[in-house]
Amino acid sequence: MTDNFSFDDIKEKFKNNKFFKIGSIALSALLIGVVVFLGYRQFIWKPDNEKSKDAYYESLNYILKDQDPNDTTKAPKDPIKQLQGAVKKYDGKIGGEISKYILATQYMRNGKYKQALVLLEDISVEDTYMSAMIVGLQGDCKSEMKKYAEAIELYDEASKINENNFTSPMYLFKAGLNSEKLKKNAEATAYYEEIAFHYPNSLEAKQKNMNKYKARSANKKIN
Repeated sequence: MTDNFSFDDIKEKFKNNKFFKIGSIALSALLIGVVVFLGYRQFIWKPDNEKSKDAYYESLNYILKDQDPNDTTKAPKDPIKQLQGAVKKYDGKIGGEISKYILATQYMRNGKYKQALVLLEDISVEDTYMSAMIVGLQGDCKSEMKKYAEAIELYDEASKINENNFTSPMYLFKAGLNSEKLKKNAEATAYYEEIAFHYPNSLEAKQKNMNKYKARSANKKIN
């Protein structure tokens, strides 16, 4: 299990840790950066995973290159094919499991939510922060597939995994938004209130006006 670090700790690690910083350019870069950092720590603790540790680095760099608006050159290799190979070769090792996570995000970027779900549901890691993000991504897939009730259940589950100032409010907020889509406005208001009350120092509470969201959901007509 990792230390219980806050969002401010995460920002500090982005400044000072090259492994944590590697995903800072990509779409959903913060989550990828967190995963890389957590994976790095698990490599240090588990020498038997040493051979798998480089499984995803090259593919991730190609993904970052592809998503960099200032880089007009194409990546020399297809990162999805590389990740598929890493998943097959290192399944069960931490490098293979992180490859599954990154590959799932690429499927999601291409609208292949069912394929992403298959991978996400098969990932096995010990780290609780990464576990929360895996469940949260499953919620993202369900939401994109317009299965909002299932998405809410997954977001709610993710918010309760090792409750902290980073993942918990992020998924509570998504649960609130999806509750609004189902016109479950009382439930949405409750999610926003939980963020404001329990996580006042979180990114969601600081950068989003919870009072605005609470008022919005409370004032909607309930059909």
